[in-house]
Amino acid sequence: MQVDSRATPLIGRDDELRALCELIGVGGAARGAVLVGGDAGAGKSRLVAELAVHVTDQGWQVLVGHCLDFGEGSPPYLPFSEALGRLAADQPEVTERFLETAPSISRLLPAQRMLADSARDLEPTDRSVLYDAVHAALTRMSATAPVLLIVEDIHWADQSTRDLLRFLFARGFTSPVALLTTYRSDDLHRKHPLRAALAEWVRLPSVSRLQLRPLSEHESRELVRALSDGTVSEEDLQLILARAEGNPFFLEELVDASTSGEGELPTDLADLLLVRLDQIDDDARLVVRAAAVAGRRVSHRLLATGTALDDAALDSALRAAVEANILVAVATDGYAFRHALLAEAIYQDLLPGERVRLHATFAAALASHRAEGSAAELARHARASHDLITAARASIEAGDEAMAVGGPEEALHQFERAMELLDDPTVAAAFEAGDAATTVDRVGLTVRSTVAAAAAGHQFRAVALASHELDRLAPDAAPGDRVRLIQALVATAQVLDTNLDLLQLTTEAVRLLSGEPPSRMHALVLNLHARANQDRARDDEAIRAATEALAIAEDLDLPGIAADARLMLARLDERGGQPDRAEASITAAISGAAQAGESMAELRALYSLASLHYGQGRLVKAIELYRAATQRARELGRPWAQYGLEAACIGALATYEHGDWDAAQEFLDTRGQRPPEQARAMIAATRLELAAGRGDTTALSTMLPVTREWWQRDGLLAITSGGAAIELYGQLGDLELANATYDDVVATVGALWNGGRFGARIRLSGLLLGHLAAAAAEASLTERAALVIRGDEVADAGIEAANANRYLGPEGIAWAERVRAENARLHWLAGIDPPTDTELVETWRHAVAGFEAFGHVYETARSRARLAAVLSAIGDTDAAATQSAAARASSERLGARALLAELRSAPGAAAIRPAGSAVRDPEALTPRERDVLALVATGRSNREIAQQLFISAKTVSVHVSNVLAKLGASSRTEAVAIARRRGLLD
Repeated sequence: MQVDSRATPLIGRDDELRALCELIGVGGAARGAVLVGGDAGAGKSRLVAELAVHVTDQGWQVLVGHCLDFGEGSPPYLPFSEALGRLAADQPEVTERFLETAPSISRLLPAQRMLADSARDLEPTDRSVLYDAVHAALTRMSATAPVLLIVEDIHWADQSTRDLLRFLFARGFTSPVALLTTYRSDDLHRKHPLRAALAEWVRLPSVSRLQLRPLSEHESRELVRALSDGTVSEEDLQLILARAEGNPFFLEELVDASTSGEGELPTDLADLLLVRLDQIDDDARLVVRAAAVAGRRVSHRLLATGTALDDAALDSALRAAVEANILVAVATDGYAFRHALLAEAIYQDLLPGERVRLHATFAAALASHRAEGSAAELARHARASHDLITAARASIEAGDEAMAVGGPEEALHQFERAMELLDDPTVAAAFEAGDAATTVDRVGLTVRSTVAAAAAGHQFRAVALASHELDRLAPDAAPGDRVRLIQALVATAQVLDTNLDLLQLTTEAVRLLSGEPPSRMHALVLNLHARANQDRARDDEAIRAATEALAIAEDLDLPGIAADARLMLARLDERGGQPDRAEASITAAISGAAQAGESMAELRALYSLASLHYGQGRLVKAIELYRAATQRARELGRPWAQYGLEAACIGALATYEHGDWDAAQEFLDTRGQRPPEQARAMIAATRLELAAGRGDTTALSTMLPVTREWWQRDGLLAITSGGAAIELYGQLGDLELANATYDDVVATVGALWNGGRFGARIRLSGLLLGHLAAAAAEASLTERAALVIRGDEVADAGIEAANANRYLGPEGIAWAERVRAENARLHWLAGIDPPTDTELVETWRHAVAGFEAFGHVYETARSRARLAAVLSAIGDTDAAATQSAAARASSERLGARALLAELRSAPGAAAIRPAGSAVRDPEALTPRERDVLALVATGRSNREIAQQLFISAKTVSVHVSNVLAKLGASSRTEAVAIARRRGLLD
């Protein structure tokens, strides 16, 4: 028979498919029976269809029958009738042979069961005869090829079908026949007749059971991408994953609803879920509806307040809901819906009045403590029942609770809900009219919201919250309120690229506090003032402010703030050329913060120490500390906040530079997590950098769009992803886009950072120059001149940036050497003001040494590869071979495809001349050989050269061979490079 398979790819079921193939004997003798269970929508039919296609390709015969939900009126043996009917239609000769040997099987054929024939007198058939006939038919059919009989949805099977299956399972087959059934495990309530049958069947030695698990998050993501062609946003995808809980059918329906713009649960899906309510009585439906309003999970006591049932009736109703697999008992006193979408469907089906009444009942029970619950629950029920004053108060309390347990995302949600409610004039008036215990500190709430937003990784949201409240603050507001808002604003904005004048703000805050006695706020503001001065290169003022902050913190016993002040002074020491002194200060800050239990100060100090080692080129120690900081941020529930996110991303880059690319990916593992948008962009930028090293140009289409929209807001993100894009465009040979990307990054970051002489421009210049030089080897004379002009411009900007930075560190020094080397190579390959051989080799030796000193494995290898090409071209083949071998070994270990390709194709690198061969006198070239060489340099073929010089292509070939021999070149490209270097080409 022909088996259809759905167009949607089978995702996440490879293990189950292999298990089924093994259980039914694919590849050997067909055997046994398998009972495949799973919730509705788990993908049983899709899996079985894939299995059917697979075994059909192996030469098996497949029979498929379905049980249908006819209630009490299901005809007996319906799936067998369907399977045999299809067989009769597809292979009538096979069916005729069955009827000859077992005529009683004709009773199962659809033609014998038509309504028009119901008046005929039919002799009753002994069931044993019918069962033997079915067994014999399958056995006879298997004589030509293995047989797989599939019976779908046996949770709807009639008693006769179950009895026949029991007979076939128990009797088994000596011929190659396998049986497979599917059923919905969530439909098997306690009294379902299939429950007892399954318990009996699995005890038979020939019967196996396979339960389909929910898809993992990774598998669910893959399925959503396949269903939507990648058009679903990350935010929508996260919501779909949370709602579907790994159910493939639910995922498909929710994706359809998302792409069509529908917000509510799709009607078809809701109808499927609500069918379950028809299986229970009125009291049970009442309880289930109340539970849907209560939430995914509800305590027994709270649920009891939402119904008018006495204890006995409530217990009976709950038992019915549990046995129908709608609710499941959790912990010792609560219930949860078997699936979140079931609760959603039931809630959506309620009338508006029912919802409001139940929400009000639950809110009252929680507020009066007649039932236990969280502030978040109270806030939700109060809001849904329009008790906005209670909702506002509960939301604030819920936000505080969330922050206390490391849940900044949830805290931000609650705080923002409270602020929205406080904007309602009625709510605001009610709080203003209350006593001191019921009033709300709006500025304090804003500060808490800002802290929560920053901790959750929504830094720009935090800045917006504080800025908005600062702008709306009344002119006659208390100075302390303005200082609190400035402190909250600057604390977040200092790590971002904004147009705020932070020094002006901190100066104002210091002035407002000048007449006040020393306090915690005073120390906080002074630390921020020190950072603002440092950013403006006002180091003396920064030292003065940080020293004062440290003194106040120590006097008032504020170890966390004291640690931050020490970190500021350490950064100033590092910038002043005293890294050892800075390291000692930061180490002391880590110890002090840890002893005092100041976790966030400890995290900041760990990150600072890692960055210090990184800046000094101590990559191994830096990676160790970045990993510790990343882990600490996760423990604190702040992986996406400052220091946590940076530790992960810069730790990944440091590990990449150290040459452990697989470990670098581990830093960026977000499985099971939900990063905010800005964090996703930064992680994508870092992954793009890793992709550039591997030569994975597909990352340009998958990762660059995620990062590009953030360039104007985050300079570091622009530099990371922009540098990777320059590299990848260059690998593709698209010099125009590489140039445009360089200009775009420089302009964007220059606008953010008040000028284009930022340190990272050295690296960007080095990357682009490498591709300009590569292009020069194949360019025409006019193109070479333009490339050199552009190269000098880029090189000058890179060196100017290097000279503008007082402390470059090993990485900056290495890239500055690389800029010089690449520009020299560009001039050399272009034949325009070329350096001498000695000068060129020396610049590349400096580049190799610089990256070796820093510890950048990949860039060391790339510098060696280009040094090898230069050495080979000037005839130093032994030194070239040494450099090339070292570069190739590193590239192969890393999996750097682009660099390996360069090593294979670069002049003198792929085919280094044998030792002892000498470069012949280039002046021995004849005039005709010079003409041929000039045309070779323009990229013309032998035939094109022959046409232009009015000679034969064979003669051109002879001239080219002579030129290669006289110049000692191994290729046309190398010959052109040598000729340009020696001034033989114009």
